[in-house]
Amino acid sequence: MNYKTDFIPFALPKIGEEEEAAALRVLRSGWLTTGKETQAFEREFAAYVNAPHAAAVNSATAGLHLALEALGVGPGDRVLTTPYTFTATAEVIRYLGAHPVFVDIEPDGFNIDPELLERELESGNGKPAAIVPVHIGGQPCRMDRILELSRSYGVPVVEDAAHAFPVRTPDGYLGTLGEIGVYSFYATKTITTGEGGMLVTGNDEIARRVRIMRLHGIDREIWDRYTSKKPAWQYEVVEAGFKYNMTDLAAAIGREQLRKAEAFLEERRRIAAQYRAAFEDREYLVLPPDTEHHAWHLFILRLVPEKLSIGRDEFIEKLSEAGIGTSVHYIPLHLMPYYARTYDLSPGDFPRSTARFAEVMSLPIYPGLTQERILYIIRTVLQIGDHYYRSAVHVDKRGHSRHPEGSGQVH
Repeated sequence: MNYKTDFIPFALPKIGEEEEAAALRVLRSGWLTTGKETQAFEREFAAYVNAPHAAAVNSATAGLHLALEALGVGPGDRVLTTPYTFTATAEVIRYLGAHPVFVDIEPDGFNIDPELLERELESGNGKPAAIVPVHIGGQPCRMDRILELSRSYGVPVVEDAAHAFPVRTPDGYLGTLGEIGVYSFYATKTITTGEGGMLVTGNDEIARRVRIMRLHGIDREIWDRYTSKKPAWQYEVVEAGFKYNMTDLAAAIGREQLRKAEAFLEERRRIAAQYRAAFEDREYLVLPPDTEHHAWHLFILRLVPEKLSIGRDEFIEKLSEAGIGTSVHYIPLHLMPYYARTYDLSPGDFPRSTARFAEVMSLPIYPGLTQERILYIIRTVLQIGDHYYRSAVHVDKRGHSRHPEGSGQVH
């Protein structure tokens, strides 16, 4: 096999002339921090997802922290979430002195299992302060069941929708179904501001609290302080807040990305459909769950270990040698030293998450990925897989392995 010399990155933002012009406009305006661009971005985003309130922040991590703080989560509280996520989901719980209580994922997917969630709610360990489901890869959690449990037990839901924009379900956009939703605009996400995020809520008091706490606990927004008749220096610090505001430079880029969000989604869906069609008949591969409402931020492909003579890590190495970038989503948090040490956790505590981690790899899926590269990725995955597919290997009398013709040997 002849490997390509141009490396295909795992993720790549799609930035056009519109974003460049928007950034230049802000740079020339003389106002770079939170101002009218950020306010416009908030209005436009709120209108897009049909949310009463949207607050721009400098990261989804900041948004999750602000969300839990606004709900009153504090020292000693328990917050239910999944171990199958990026550390930000759980670390913000620790910021507040509370404790993440992990609930394992569904048998056939990557999202938190509502049945196990109910079991934890019924455990008698005390009422949790919040539930934080994560829409992994853009696949919706079973929000109907999770919200039913939320109502039954009186526990608010904060949606970690970092992967889930812009997906609309019959009940509304992912991220708007719980009390609070938080989106990410990190460089690899479905739309980007480089770094950034957005918090949405339908609760007036939560929105007010978030706006105060995202900027030092000051009672006046920056733009208001410098554009109203009241002197900018006349403000009050009403709480010990944080420094979580978004800049106008980021917001201007975000406004342009927002206008392209649906087109971006269609591109990702097109790539996902090609991957699914190409891989569905291979016994050594398991496709990610497919739903009508899926953001396809990630295409998480599972390997079937007993069907391959190489492991996941070696498979990834061979893809890298072929010039294809991949990633793994995720190393479960109960396997991370901090959480394992702090909460005395072991791999067997969350067996589904542990098993899933050992099997998965994420393929490139982003707007701007050319058809030539998509076909090359598909062809290379199949060549590697077919070569190491156990059922395709025959051993002759001298102990040498032979591969049937057309098996796509990879050296």
